[in-house]
Amino acid sequence: MGKLFNELKQDLLYQHGMNACLNCGVCTAVCPAAEFYDYSPREVMNICHSEDDNLIEELLKSDKIWFCGQCFSCKTRCPRGNSTASVILALRRLSVRYGYFAESEKGRQQLFAKRVFGENMLKRGYTLLAENITPAHFPELGENWEYYYEHREEMRQWWDVPMNLENSPGSHRVIPEKDMEELRAIYQVTGAIDLMEAVEKGMEKKLGSKEEVEKYWQNWLETADSRNYEIKENK
Repeated sequence: MGKLFNELKQDLLYQHGMNACLNCGVCTAVCPAAEFYDYSPREVMNICHSEDDNLIEELLKSDKIWFCGQCFSCKTRCPRGNSTASVILALRRLSVRYGYFAESEKGRQQLFAKRVFGENMLKRGYTLLAENITPAHFPELGENWEYYYEHREEMRQWWDVPMNLENSPGSHRVIPEKDMEELRAIYQVTGAIDLMEAVEKGMEKKLGSKEEVEKYWQNWLETADSRNYEIKENK
């Protein structure tokens, strides 16, 4: 039993998700992600059960823990009430705290989650704004969405769900600052702010500088594909 496993088992999500695994494989059989990715909930549980820090570190640096879609099918079918989805969340937090997430392409996408969903929460109180869903990034949404994107302010006015008014209807309302201060305090106390900062620090360590992190970010804004950024071997 090593440092990583000791820290992992202190996480409440790990405690709630890991009971006595039978290694039956039902979780993998029902997992939608396992059908399409190199991901097996059964493998994740086995690695955690090993209590081997080397295996856990390898898992934390891999794409595997980022393939889970958090549907919790594993929990509903497990005969012992385990939840690999909960264990995965604990592993993701551990990966971010140690900066291991930056070693995998899927893990590095945490920068996008932090700068879009995380910062939207701290600024506006919800994760996604219409302006985040650009037609260039989501061409599959078609011409109707492109029209809405370009005329959203006037259309929402017409629908009587205006943008950026305090406590107005709809997802573009402005939440009162008093409520936002409470939300930010919750993020601070629960450690979410620390995790968000760890994402920035982990990416800076991996890429070599803040400037390079910004290049990575701009590349994603322009191409919507993190694979288009080439990680330099000497970083």
